[in-house]
Amino acid sequence: MQLLHICKVNVLKVIVLMGTFSLAMAFAGNDLVNFIGVPLSGLASYQDFISNGGGDARGFLMDSLNGPANTPIYFLIGAGVIMVVSLATSKKARKVTKTEIGLGSQQDGDEMFGSSRIARRLVRWTLSFLSWVHRVTPVKVRRWFDRRFNVDETIMDQGAAFDLIRGSVNLVLAGALIALGTSLKLPLSTTFVTFMVAMGTSLADRAWGRESAVFRITGVISVIGGWFLTAGAAFIGTGIIVAAMHYGGQWVMLLLATLTIFIIIHSNRRFRKKSEEDNGDALFQTIISTQDKSQTWPLLMMYITEQQEKFMTYAEEKYRDITSAFISENSGVLGKTETSLARQKTTLKNARRKETLCLRHLTREMAIEKSPWFYLSNNCCMGVLYNLRRINEVCKEHIDNNFLPLPPHYTTEYELIRTQISTLFNDTLELMRSGDTETISTLRRHCDEIKDTVSDTYHRAHDQLRDGDTSAMAVLYVYVNMLQETQEMVSSIRKYLRAFAKLRDSEFRSRPAKITVPTA
Repeated sequence: MQLLHICKVNVLKVIVLMGTFSLAMAFAGNDLVNFIGVPLSGLASYQDFISNGGGDARGFLMDSLNGPANTPIYFLIGAGVIMVVSLATSKKARKVTKTEIGLGSQQDGDEMFGSSRIARRLVRWTLSFLSWVHRVTPVKVRRWFDRRFNVDETIMDQGAAFDLIRGSVNLVLAGALIALGTSLKLPLSTTFVTFMVAMGTSLADRAWGRESAVFRITGVISVIGGWFLTAGAAFIGTGIIVAAMHYGGQWVMLLLATLTIFIIIHSNRRFRKKSEEDNGDALFQTIISTQDKSQTWPLLMMYITEQQEKFMTYAEEKYRDITSAFISENSGVLGKTETSLARQKTTLKNARRKETLCLRHLTREMAIEKSPWFYLSNNCCMGVLYNLRRINEVCKEHIDNNFLPLPPHYTTEYELIRTQISTLFNDTLELMRSGDTETISTLRRHCDEIKDTVSDTYHRAHDQLRDGDTSAMAVLYVYVNMLQETQEMVSSIRKYLRAFAKLRDSEFRSRPAKITVPTA
């Protein structure tokens, strides 16, 4: 290694290359046993019984299995080929690697996991402890430690998750631990060892900042907890299946085989669908990795428009679903919409976090100029979502309780308003697709007209609620709430139109500039 360094060869690249082969051999030495150990033991037992059993299956002892296994070379080669082809073609294997690299990444990016209560508490306790350590540690000691973590001196290739030093430590240490555990015949998990080594080095390398620690700790807890849950489920499930096969015989075996095939096909379809959704976020990865800051804003504007266009399409659809379900008294649709709206809140929050990360890649002047309108547009989208959730909540409660339906004349009145709202959504979507900011002033005036219509309808319904039939008060209360939230939703769309225009063109003015006439 020293000779290579003298010859101007990057020693770390050599270590990573050899470490990759070493880790692959350590994996193979451990996983090959897991892969073919059980079936080859069964084959050896069968061959021993045929040769020496004498037909007495209950009295024959498998003493031959106590000795070392003499595995034919063609079994080893065949198993190795299957493992290599599986790893090369398996998208699930890449998903495991992506999870490990994502949780240990040196750079900020899309976090794969959300936030959990235990992770938030761990981070809060750790920050309190570090604050105490910071107070009692001498200044010179702190400065010495900070010099050891000088990020400006880090040499990383574009798109790399971490530098070569951490990569070298990960590969060599994980390979050594797996090889040691295998030689000592310990029942270890190669994936678990590699994952925990990567998490340990990323934590020691300060890769977990305050803005990413909660998500990454949640990821570590989820992965480790998943392994333990899998072990328990496998233990219990194996016992149940063996008992069923023992008592049910061949028909149960055939049923379980059919069920297994169905589960594998269903699992692969779900994984393929999820992979397509993940791959659909390629534009975000492009924005994060690009080095040309002049290209960052056009790409980010395209990404923001794409995400918010998806939300507006979703909001228009759910608004029609909620109102139609309330009029037709369909409680099932309202229940499904409630779950869907809760998921959409998480989707909006994740999109906002990604877009905030992209804002950091803009120039300072551009980020200061665009960030207010970016946050305003996001807040307007979240406001529309809250309006939909509040409308759905009162409608669902009313329908679940089997209260009186909305009277026909109110239904006709509200259907006209609903048509106007759907038209507004569609006009907004058309504006976002075309990017023509000239029509925004017209759309904003249209929003004012809709608000006036809703306001007049609201006051008439409110007067009816005060002076009308007391038996219809419950449904009129829901109707008044729907009108009020609809009016707030239109206000949010109106604000969003201005924010969207400002994002596209900072010189946009929603009102004509006043002309000042000079006085004599």
